[in-house]
Amino acid sequence: MFGRRILILIPHPDDEVVGCCAAIGRARAAGAAIYGAYLTTGVPVVEALWPWQRKSHAGRVARRLREAERAAKLLGLEPAFWQDIPTRRLKESMAATWKRLIEFLRYSGANTLWTPAYEGGHQDHDVANYLARKLRDFAEVWEFSEYNYFGGRVRSQEFIFTTGVEWELGLEDAEAERKREALAIYESELSNLRHVCTEHEVFRPLAAYDYGRSPHTGKLFYQRFQWVPYHPRVDYTRPEEVCRALQSFSGH
Repeated sequence: MFGRRILILIPHPDDEVVGCCAAIGRARAAGAAIYGAYLTTGVPVVEALWPWQRKSHAGRVARRLREAERAAKLLGLEPAFWQDIPTRRLKESMAATWKRLIEFLRYSGANTLWTPAYEGGHQDHDVANYLARKLRDFAEVWEFSEYNYFGGRVRSQEFIFTTGVEWELGLEDAEAERKREALAIYESELSNLRHVCTEHEVFRPLAAYDYGRSPHTGKLFYQRFQWVPYHPRVDYTRPEEVCRALQSFSGH
């Protein structure tokens, strides 16, 4: 998985730290160039915020960008591009994103792609995984687990199912400390990062998924609080909506 040039699909600024912080360090130590494609801003559309928060929307986006830049500098990650797409809206911009990814792969000569797994942690993660599948003709694709709610409990850095070719990277003390430092940079998201494991990271070649079905039976991670009447931090999207969007995208 440590290719000569690696492009990481980052659905939201912080996914690069959550999923592959230590792996980035090891890849760089092996001489790889690491690029990050930031697919969304990580901030919901302005209309999704509470009315009294909406004036600060631009500031929230700018803050997340500053955090991402600091994290990238710490990790030695070179931004490939930034997309001004709100979180939860990646499925509506798949064609443009796919085209931009292809252009960067050709421009950079990146031969390896890292992506979050299709596990229902966040709908944007699942969309990124699907886009990575569509890019297999351009680069070797590896996926990493971030978090999921398989079996009704929060699982961090643990695939829903195994294929027999998983690779677990056990973090050494210095790597775990660096990951905690990188996570702390994302102050705007600290309340959402408490479940992140800093003991290991897991990877494997992209598994075969049925994108016409939910990542697993039962409630997905992003559905845990959909019983709340309304809150800006809750994603009320149904898994079948995501599946329909993926199936409607033809790619090439």
